[in-house]
Amino acid sequence: MTAVALPVARSGGGSRQFAGTGALLRLALRRDRVMLPVWVLVVGGVVGGAAGGLKGVYDTAEKRAQVATDMTGNSSLRALYGPVFDDSIGGLVAWRYGAFATVIAAVLSLLLVVRHTREEEETGRQEMVSSAMVGRRAPLTAALLTALIANLGIVLLVTAGLSAEGRSGAFAFGLALGGVGMLFAGIAAIVAQITESARLAKGMTAAVLGVFFALRAAGDAATDDASSPLNWISPLGWAENVRSFGEERWGVFGLFALAVLVTVAAAYTLAGRRDLGLSFLPPRPGPAEGRLATAGGLAWRLQRGSLFGWTAGFLLAGILFGGMADGAADLVGDNESTRDLFERMGGQSGITEAFLSSMVSLFGMIAALYAVASVLRLHGEETSQRAEPLLSNAVSRITWAAGHLAVAFGGAAVILLASGAGMAIGYGDQAPDILGASLVQVPAVWVLAGIALVLYAVVPKAATLGWAAAGLCLALGWIGPAADLPQSVMNISPFGHLPKLPGPEMHWTPVVVLLVLSVALVAAGLAGLRRRDQIS
Repeated sequence: MTAVALPVARSGGGSRQFAGTGALLRLALRRDRVMLPVWVLVVGGVVGGAAGGLKGVYDTAEKRAQVATDMTGNSSLRALYGPVFDDSIGGLVAWRYGAFATVIAAVLSLLLVVRHTREEEETGRQEMVSSAMVGRRAPLTAALLTALIANLGIVLLVTAGLSAEGRSGAFAFGLALGGVGMLFAGIAAIVAQITESARLAKGMTAAVLGVFFALRAAGDAATDDASSPLNWISPLGWAENVRSFGEERWGVFGLFALAVLVTVAAAYTLAGRRDLGLSFLPPRPGPAEGRLATAGGLAWRLQRGSLFGWTAGFLLAGILFGGMADGAADLVGDNESTRDLFERMGGQSGITEAFLSSMVSLFGMIAALYAVASVLRLHGEETSQRAEPLLSNAVSRITWAAGHLAVAFGGAAVILLASGAGMAIGYGDQAPDILGASLVQVPAVWVLAGIALVLYAVVPKAATLGWAAAGLCLALGWIGPAADLPQSVMNISPFGHLPKLPGPEMHWTPVVVLLVLSVALVAAGLAGLRRRDQIS
């Protein structure tokens, strides 16, 4: 932990509750000096720079008007992306990237707040810091200010990047992303007071985000102008209803401001009513007799809930996207630009196969996030000192790590199979081809998981760069086809080397190379873990 001089709280007044906030904020920014800029650049930079790519694809007003009509008229695509409110380049950027950028901004905010509140308590660092008479509300305030700085960065990058398409629309779009981010910072702050662990706090807040995304998608599927009550229940629907680059609705930001104030006030109230390290949801008592005979059994017990959740989510999403495949050809019609975009995403074997291939690739890149999170569970177990009692017995570090790695690597294959099964059910045909295409994504996912393992094992302080690697690959897959990036850039991601299935002939060479590389990364990671000391 970086040494920071913490002030002694002075008696009297509300200032005592916030004593040490500045020092804790500097500490948080120092700890996140790599992760925070990477996330902000991925969200703000990708969205802010998206206009150039869309200009190349939709280079005439006629093409832009046609794609706006086609996309808004398809309920399945509205559920995925939302309706198009304006057929300008700025309006298409807001449509194409808004739904996913709001989710990423929310995830960034919840991770930052939980990291600097509940995780600090869980690891015992907050107890040490509080011994310097840091105010009761200082840690929460520092965490919220860190999230605020991150979201302001997103607002500025998006506004600057899209200002050429309209300053008012660019600012409204950036502010909508920042508003969603700050609202989920407030929600995460509440959940961090309620739950007993950082893992549970992240999971519960992510579940809230999933519910809001589903409500927004259902509302968009029901109406073509985001006017459904379901859209107004979901903050993601509020961001849509700002209608950036169209007729901006500035009054929607009043909802964001009110919701942020309410959630932050509730978090402060809860923080003032509990003791350090405790929660409002007490932990459940375990069984009277132990039932976990191995370290692998413990790893499975700790990670099975996450795996079940990801599997169910991938299965349902696969059914949804599979059901959209039949209409892909009718949706594209004679629009050559849209056809070219799908073919860059999914290959040259026909628009339906290209659509299925692009969805398979998307599931693979998202599965990498699961794999990285599962691998980095090792880092969380070690830094929270839960691994120490286990390793003090007749359990080697390799045996301990192997249990978590089995869940991470095996679980990635399971959830990809679930997505393939879901797509086959939704599409109603080509089940073997779709399942095979899903499994082809596994080696690329394992490579990213191996990178995360090497970082954790060799350079523990840089373990969070595993998220950066997965985020970079997701960004390349997200923005690359629309921006028509050269293949040399796309090949930075292991997914850029995989054959685009189903459809074309299978090429085994890149798959085998990626498998060998993943094995080498795991071996290097385990060797580094065995040689280094415990994280201090």
